[in-house]
Amino acid sequence: DFCFKIIQKSSEIETLAASVPDNGGVTFVPALVGLGAPHWNAEARGLITGLTRGTTSGHLARAVLEGIALSQYDILEAMTKDLGRTLRVLKVDGGAAANSLLMQFQSDVLQTPISRPEVLETTACGAAFLAGLAIGYWKDLKEIQRNWREEKRFSPKRSVKEMSPIISQWKKAIQKT
Repeated sequence: DFCFKIIQKSSEIETLAASVPDNGGVTFVPALVGLGAPHWNAEARGLITGLTRGTTSGHLARAVLEGIALSQYDILEAMTKDLGRTLRVLKVDGGAAANSLLMQFQSDVLQTPISRPEVLETTACGAAFLAGLAIGYWKDLKEIQRNWREEKRFSPKRSVKEMSPIISQWKKAIQKT
């Protein structure tokens, strides 16, 4: 079991990543079991690139969060090209959505607002909604939709020009995997 042991639990990564202003030139490609969509390379492996003597655990933490967002960027970029439409807002959920630094970076890289719900575990919530619909607790899907509430919205704070070098650095790292 190889592990950097930089953090003890996932909730610590945001504070560590926020301890530095940027990734310090470090890129992390989370291809730990290959690259899925849109790259489809089962042989690819995770990669950390750009390490220097000045790299800190904060830079690594930030690169990990950025790698998650950039992986989503690749997928959503391919989807918007296929659809021929731009994304107006991205609704997120799950444990990673609790990380505000990640959500802000995701908004910046996509140049799209990110909508985080009050209830992050929407899979469980959805199952409960469907069960309630089945027994008549809710009369229809519209009533269920009215129960969804946005907790926070993240809007892009950095320009396309500011994000371009990060995306370029990411694409070069993808080629190395």
